[in-house]
Amino acid sequence: MLGQANSFLEVLEQISQIAPLDKPVLVIGERGTGKELIAARLHYLSRRWDQNYVKLNCAALNENLLESELFGYESGAFTGAAKRREGRFEVAHSGTLFLDELANTSGLIQEKLLRVIEYGEFERVGGNKTLKVDVRLIAATNEDLPTLADAGEFRADLLDRLAFDVITIPPLRERREDIMMLAEHFAINMARELEMELFSGFTEKARRILLDYDWPGNIRELKNVVERAVYRTNNPHLPVHDIVLNPFESAFRPRTRIKTQDRTVAATPEPISVESQEQVAAEPAVVTAPTAAALTYPIDLKERSQEYEIEMIRQALEDSQFNQKKTAEKLSLTYHQLRGYLKKYNLLDSSAESAEA
Repeated sequence: MLGQANSFLEVLEQISQIAPLDKPVLVIGERGTGKELIAARLHYLSRRWDQNYVKLNCAALNENLLESELFGYESGAFTGAAKRREGRFEVAHSGTLFLDELANTSGLIQEKLLRVIEYGEFERVGGNKTLKVDVRLIAATNEDLPTLADAGEFRADLLDRLAFDVITIPPLRERREDIMMLAEHFAINMARELEMELFSGFTEKARRILLDYDWPGNIRELKNVVERAVYRTNNPHLPVHDIVLNPFESAFRPRTRIKTQDRTVAATPEPISVESQEQVAAEPAVVTAPTAAALTYPIDLKERSQEYEIEMIRQALEDSQFNQKKTAEKLSLTYHQLRGYLKKYNLLDSSAESAEA
């Protein structure tokens, strides 16, 4: 853990004070701020440093699997439970259990966690024997738990038990003086991994980019950006000059989700012939979208949307006396975009297409 910002040094001091106590600790911070490193530091500065340090990401498992992972299960507790298995609490006995993404746990899990914190006891899934454990619990989240508790989405009594002390990690944008220290650390490690003989530093332009960016992904994002820059430079005798903050940026990046679409409309409209273009509507037509109350569910949204587009195009054509350039203007389309819609919905036959090319 590297840093010299006052806000970061205050966190380190708080860790040093709370680590020796066998009390639960809540670590709060944005994604990528290093919550897991804080938890590990709490464990290894405690009197339990030589005991098991067990970690579990609560967001990675559904409620049933999470319950089994935390508290274990008896043989035959459910299909596939061929033999008894110890949970994370039993494995962490006399040591520390770190629960990441705690806000993702269900009410059932929160209730059982509360009992373990208060009484140090629980039952395995499918069992009726009460087990006693001595575990120091450290939990982490990037959510505002007091707000969730006020909304009834997190148990207030569990929050009270966990919050003997709360360590809130400052985001990287509040630690500007630490950015280059961390960047150089990550760059040197990456150069060593690439077996470069040395790391020649950053250009002034690269430093300015790193310092001016807000780092929404915090230290994890900084690490990725710096390591990417070092390997792309690929020359130990040149300072890093090109910083790519967003590796997805490309002139060829797909902008919309690609889906397989059925382009067949339910009822193919009659093509508009050259003869029909001679019929000019006296007044512009108005297309009215169906209201929600007029709809009967279930509906085919794609089909209804296509029907609505077809009707809009037909009426705009009539209002423009079937002049395609004027129609395109009325629909805020380019001429070629309109032609694409006409072909897509088969609204022109071959003679009509050639008449206004």
